[in-house]
Amino acid sequence: MKKIEAIIKPFKLEDVKDALAEIGIEGMTVSEVKGYGRQKGHSELYRGAEYVVDFLPKIKMEMVVAEDMVDQVIEAVVEAARTGKIGDGKIFVSEIEKIIRIRTGETDIEAI
Repeated sequence: MKKIEAIIKPFKLEDVKDALAEIGIEGMTVSEVKGYGRQKGHSELYRGAEYVVDFLPKIKMEMVVAEDMVDQVIEAVVEAARTGKIGDGKIFVSEIEKIIRIRTGETDIEAI
């Protein structure tokens, strides 16, 4: 089992969610986060004063999938989230050792 974390632009959330639903991903956790990468934020003008926005709003999507679904999920996220501009985001894949569904006690693949 793998955990996939995708950091994407906020306006791409619905597109990515729909792309994941099409390939059968049933559940995910979504958080509003802030961060920056190579773009290092940007300057904005407010009431005549310039200020730097260091942390940009992003969406963090987390899902746990069976190993045979990882490539499909990555492809769906990349296709739906890509704008071709800086700040499109990142995808992180990590190993999951154990899953337990609290309500039923199901474990691992059955708990996904």
